[in-house]
Amino acid sequence: DATPTPAAKPEVAVSPVVPAIDARGEVAMSMRKFWDLRSYHAAMHLEGSPRGPIDNAVDFVAPDRYRMEAAGRGAQVIIGDTMYLDINGRAMQVPLPEGTITQWRDPAKLADAQTEMQVDAQGSDAVDGQPAKKYLVRVAKPKPAEITLWIGDGGLPLQIVSHNPLGQATIRYSRFDDPALVIEPPK
Repeated sequence: DATPTPAAKPEVAVSPVVPAIDARGEVAMSMRKFWDLRSYHAAMHLEGSPRGPIDNAVDFVAPDRYRMEAAGRGAQVIIGDTMYLDINGRAMQVPLPEGTITQWRDPAKLADAQTEMQVDAQGSDAVDGQPAKKYLVRVAKPKPAEITLWIGDGGLPLQIVSHNPLGQATIRYSRFDDPALVIEPPK
């Protein structure tokens, strides 16, 4: 039989269609990733205050441990609903109203922020040499605010800059999920 065989069709790789995430979606995804962290360090700098520049640092270890250090004021540790203060070398415990700290990590507030925010992509940039995407974020609740946010390649925030009545506040994040970051009550 001299019937020709049909030529084999070349195989074409078909990639699944992945919808592009808009700027608002990228910021929302970064907020969720940040929310899921087990620990981080935040260095804060306030410029333009009547008292001059102010520097603070905050360490967080999930689920409810914070260490806050302010220049000239020493460290404060919060574990659950108890704040530990170091006053003249003596540790004191101060009870906080229930829910004072948990409100900072309230999933409902995160969801509200995501639905209310307007986000504009501002292109590529770098923070301390790390590549980042830059966004302008506007929120209306609980009070109107405008911040600039830099998100690193890993999808986590590297820096936030906000303007408020006290001046310009800059927060830089690092030590994401660092197991060496431990917060214990002072002795």
